[in-house]
Amino acid sequence: MKSVVIQQPEVLVIEDRPVPQPQAGEVRLRVESAGICGSDVHIYRGHNPFAKYPRVIGHEFFGRIDAVGEGVDASRVGQRVVGDPVVSCGHCYPCSVGRPNVCTSLQVIGVHRDGGFSEYITLPAKNAHIVPDSIPDREATMIEPFTIAANICSQMNPGPLDVALVYGAGPMGLTSIQALRGVYGVKEIIVADRIDERLAMAKENGADRVINNTDIDLTAELAKLGIRPTLIIDAACHPSILPEAIGLASPAARIGIMGFSSDPCVINQQGITSKELSIYSSRLNSNRFPMVIDWMKSKKIHPEKLITHQFDYAQVIEAMEIFEKDPKFCCKVLLKF
Repeated sequence: MKSVVIQQPEVLVIEDRPVPQPQAGEVRLRVESAGICGSDVHIYRGHNPFAKYPRVIGHEFFGRIDAVGEGVDASRVGQRVVGDPVVSCGHCYPCSVGRPNVCTSLQVIGVHRDGGFSEYITLPAKNAHIVPDSIPDREATMIEPFTIAANICSQMNPGPLDVALVYGAGPMGLTSIQALRGVYGVKEIIVADRIDERLAMAKENGADRVINNTDIDLTAELAKLGIRPTLIIDAACHPSILPEAIGLASPAARIGIMGFSSDPCVINQQGITSKELSIYSSRLNSNRFPMVIDWMKSKKIHPEKLITHQFDYAQVIEAMEIFEKDPKFCCKVLLKF
């Protein structure tokens, strides 16, 4: 089989590898399509501290089960499925309280173990979620990105009284906007980004108001508009955002942080406690695949709006460079296998 392998930072090759055999409790997928995420590019560039090399990347993947291991019902062969990349132990404290995404022995497919940029992949049977026929293949590949939005929203519990501010109109921000609008029905969605084309995407995906904050003081702009956000999602993940969000949030607001930054930021404790703010962090997803599949079935979200490019897997370097270097017009890139 052909597999996309990062042998070491900046060295990507397409290798011939043996087709893997599913172990007990596993299924094997014939991968049909996979999505490129920023974390894939980070592994390629050597900027992901969790990755070990060599590594087959890819944690957004869809295909059909073509073999099962011992203990797995043979009737699963032929099922259309999408893979949850979160592989957890099932018995540590986080797992026991429904937080497998921060399992003490967490393995992420495509990061800690080989991923879906390959013609075949094996994974635990419980991680292979059936995709209804009503969801097209391309959209099925987008289930995993929407689980990231589902995870943060499930923690923050948005509702029709909320005025939401989303920092960043990249894929994480856009999936969050769609969820806030189509699933949770928030009162108003404001989006801040520094790229006009991304802000246009935000409008297309459900934002009510967009602000290019390249040269604008966002706090002053929102004050001028009389807006005090009650729910803030940081999908841009810059260390300057959290202190600003704390300052402009409404009393009793919730703030959600979606990404990783190792750079320090300075926050004011009084700013948090005086308004009794709740701050949430979110990593990957905690069993959100059934939720997102239901969203797609009921047309509450529209993943096709985010797919801007598609390539054959043999063009993976070109695809990743477009994803990395064309933020104005590129959102989600799919690879066909």
